[in-house]
Amino acid sequence: MNATEMRLEVVPLPVSDVDASKRFYVDCVGFNLDHDVEPGNGMRIVQLTPPGSACSIVFGTGMGDPGACRVKNLHLVVDGIEVVRAALADRGVQPSEIHDMGGVKYCYFSDPDGNSWALQELPRGADS
Repeated sequence: MNATEMRLEVVPLPVSDVDASKRFYVDCVGFNLDHDVEPGNGMRIVQLTPPGSACSIVFGTGMGDPGACRVKNLHLVVDGIEVVRAALADRGVQPSEIHDMGGVKYCYFSDPDGNSWALQELPRGADS
């Protein structure tokens, strides 16, 4: 990495119930569990990564204010929005209908704490 590069690798999320959030992201959304550690002093750190992503989310206890403002409109870029939306719905997530914004498709959902997500499908060839 050169001195001017910046990589977004972890996004902290405020949550009220660590175990419920972990179940939601692993069992319902399909994120991979990277870490669930308790380093001491009442702290617990749970880190999860969406399949295929270089960026993770992290939440826990003793590492931030659970009453902080919620994170809004994090984007998960997908190749097949219909398939991903159906898989989320089958696992208990309540995704919105798919909206076509001139070839770019979106679908939205939130976690139990109100952190919100957007699935985004770009037109084929738009990212090359």
